[in-house]
Amino acid sequence: MSEPISFRGRVRRWRDDLPGGLAVVDIPAELIQAFGGRRQFRVRGTINGADFSGSTMLVARGGFCVGVSRAALKAAAAAIDQEVDVSLARSD
Repeated sequence: MSEPISFRGRVRRWRDDLPGGLAVVDIPAELIQAFGGRRQFRVRGTINGADFSGSTMLVARGGFCVGVSRAALKAAAAAIDQEVDVSLARSD
């Protein structure tokens, strides 16, 4: 596993036109290189202290985010449009 990165981010929908769709949290641009660059990775970590696992995803125009399941949001007592504390490490 890689060294973990920690940040605060807002939960958002991957696509606004799909109300029940995937939730993501954008990874701050200044942390992308330290995390291994803009590549897809399996990750493990916490959201608001609750354990979760997921995958990173590329976002148009140079962004990078991590997908968050409904179960992970529920465990973290979080919802779309809320700020959360995130800690991530690559699980490769």
